Amino acid sequence: MCGICCSVSFSVEHFSKDLKEDLLYNLRRRGPSSSRQLLKSAVNYQCLFSGHVLHLRGVLTAQPVEDECGNVFLWNGEVFNGVQVEAEDNDTQVMFSSLSACKNESEILSLFSKVHGPWSFIYYQASSHCLWFGRDVFGRRSLLWQFSNLGKSFCLSSVGAQISGGADQWQEVPASGIFQIDLNSAAVSRCVILKLYPWKSISKENVAEECANELTQTPAELPEFVSVVINKANLYLSKPIVPLNKTLPEVPLETQCRNSSSVPGSRETLEILLRDEHTQRIVQQFIDVLSVAVKRRTLCLAREENLASKDVLKTCGKKANIAILFSGGVDSMVIAALADRHIPLDEPIDLLNVAFLPKQKAGLPIPNVERNQQNHCEIPPEESSPSTAVPQGPHDAEVPDRVTGKAGLKELQSVNPSRTWNFVEINVSLEELQKLRRARICHLVQPSDTVLDDSIGCAVWFASRGIGWLVTEDAVQSYKSSAKVILTGIGADEQLAGYSRHRARFQSLGLEGLNEEIAMELGRISSRNLGRDDRVIADHGKEARFPFLDENVVSFLNSLPVWEKVDLALPRGVGEKLILRLAAVELGLSSSALLPKRAIQFGSRIAKLEETNEKASDKCGRLQILP
Repeated sequence: MCGICCSVSFSVEHFSKDLKEDLLYNLRRRGPSSSRQLLKSAVNYQCLFSGHVLHLRGVLTAQPVEDECGNVFLWNGEVFNGVQVEAEDNDTQVMFSSLSACKNESEILSLFSKVHGPWSFIYYQASSHCLWFGRDVFGRRSLLWQFSNLGKSFCLSSVGAQISGGADQWQEVPASGIFQIDLNSAAVSRCVILKLYPWKSISKENVAEECANELTQTPAELPEFVSVVINKANLYLSKPIVPLNKTLPEVPLETQCRNSSSVPGSRETLEILLRDEHTQRIVQQFIDVLSVAVKRRTLCLAREENLASKDVLKTCGKKANIAILFSGGVDSMVIAALADRHIPLDEPIDLLNVAFLPKQKAGLPIPNVERNQQNHCEIPPEESSPSTAVPQGPHDAEVPDRVTGKAGLKELQSVNPSRTWNFVEINVSLEELQKLRRARICHLVQPSDTVLDDSIGCAVWFASRGIGWLVTEDAVQSYKSSAKVILTGIGADEQLAGYSRHRARFQSLGLEGLNEEIAMELGRISSRNLGRDDRVIADHGKEARFPFLDENVVSFLNSLPVWEKVDLALPRGVGEKLILRLAAVELGLSSSALLPKRAIQFGSRIAKLEETNEKASDKCGRLQILP
C-alpha cells in the first residue's frame, strides 16, 4: 500500500516544488514507512512525483523509482499472481523492471493485463514525454485526478485534500482502462487529451460492444480543455476474468429443499442441498479457489519477529498481522475460517467489530481496565478528544453486528480453539463521530458524497482504525490492532445477489434480469465502493485486501450459471449467496450460514445516530467541506 502522487505544471508561475501541506500529510498517512519526492523538468512542463510507502513485503523500496533512461514509476499495488514475484522480491521493482523492458504500447498493455491483484500506478516515459496511469479492472486502489480551472496544471493522487467551492474538485479516475497523456502536446495546445486503452473481455464476441460503452464511464464533469478519446490503434487490456455466464435453464428449475418437509431457512435446508453430488462438488471447488485467494492475501507480507519483552508476551501473546472487518455475517465468517487455515497458529487474528453508541448511552462511565501495553498506543493529536483518549466503554453497544459478532466468535472458537481470536469491540460516540468526520473522514470519502457513502465510510474508518477493547473472562483491556493488512468481504454481495435489489429484479424479470443486475453490480463496484474504502482504510497506514475480488474467484463464479450460485425462490437468509452459505456449512459454520444480509450502516447502528429521515442516495450535507 502506498500514497502516490504526480503534479504536472505547464507554466512556470503555476509550478511548485512542493505539494500542498494537507495533501502531503494525507499521502504520508497512507505510506508511513518511506517518503520521497522527485522533480522532472522538460522544456514545456514540470512533473513533481511524490511516493509514500507502507512496507509489507520484500526489501523496502522507496518511491518514486527512476531508471537510467529517466523513466519514473509510482506503484500502489500487490502482485498476487500473473507476474512472477518471489517471496523475497519487492513487487514495485519487479513491475518497474518489466515496464522498462517494454518496447511499445502493446507490451505495456500486455504486462498490466497479466497482473492479478489490486493496483493503481503512474508511469512517466521519458523518451516519449508520456504519462501513463490507471487502476485495476475492479478499481481496488484509489486514484484521483484534479485539473486546474485554467488548464495550466493537473494532479494525480491516491487521495485528495480539503477543497471548498466548486472549482478544481478531485474526481476518481475511472477504472475503465489505462490512460496516457502526451505532456508536450498538452503543454503546447493547452488541451489535455486523455488517451484511453480500455479493458475488454477476452471473449471475442463482446469486444465491439464493450468498446462502445467505455467512454460512457468517464465523468461528465471534466473541464472543457480535457477530453477522453479511445486510442487510434484500438489497443486494449485483456480483462483478467472470464465473462459472466448468462446461460438460462432450458426447463424450469426445481429446488430440492422446497419440496421437502424442512422448515424454510433452517439448517436442514442447506444440508439437503449438500446431499446432491454436483452441488457438493461445486461448493468444494468454490472453497478451494477462495482459500487460495485468502492464502495469497495473508501470507504476502513480511512477518517481523516479535520484539516485545517476555513479560508482555506472557500476557498478550504475539501481535496480529491480519485483521478482518467482522460482523459475524457469513462473508466475514468464511474469510475468518479460511484465514485460520493459513496464518501461523501462534499468531492471533484480530476481528474488528464496530458499533455506534446511542445518544442516551454516550455518557455511561468507563470501567477500570487493565491496559494491554503491547498494542495500546497514543492517538495522534488531531484524533484525540474526550471520547478518544480512552475508548468508549466495552459494554455499551449491543447493536446487531455486536450480537452476531460475538456469536460468530464463539463459532470460530469451536472450529479452532487453539487460535487466539482477538474480538475487538470498537465503540464510537456521536461526539467522536462528528469530530473525526470533520477532521479526517469527509475528504477521504469524497468525491463520493451520498448519505450511504457517509455511513459506510465512517463505519469502515473507525473499524479499520482498530482502537477498542478486548473483553475476555479474565480481563478487560484497551487495545489497538497492530495489523497492517485488513481483509474485507466486499464483492460477495455484488456477485452472489446479496442485496434486496437483486431479489426485486429477480421477482420482476426472472433469472435474465438477475444476471443483468449482477453484471451491473460488478461493473460499477469501482465507483460505488472500492476507491472510497481504499482511501478510508489506508488513512491508518493499513492495506485493504479483498479475497472475494480475487481474479480467480471472480472467474470461477462468473463461469457458473446463476442458479448454481443463488436461488432467490428460497427465503431471505438462505437463497441469496447460497453457494457461500453452503461453503460455510462445509467449513463448520452452520449458525452464521443462515444469517440474512445486514448492511454495516444498519448493523453498526450508525444510520440511527443522526438524521433518520434521509434516503441513502441523498447528497450528504455532513460530508461537505467547510471553508
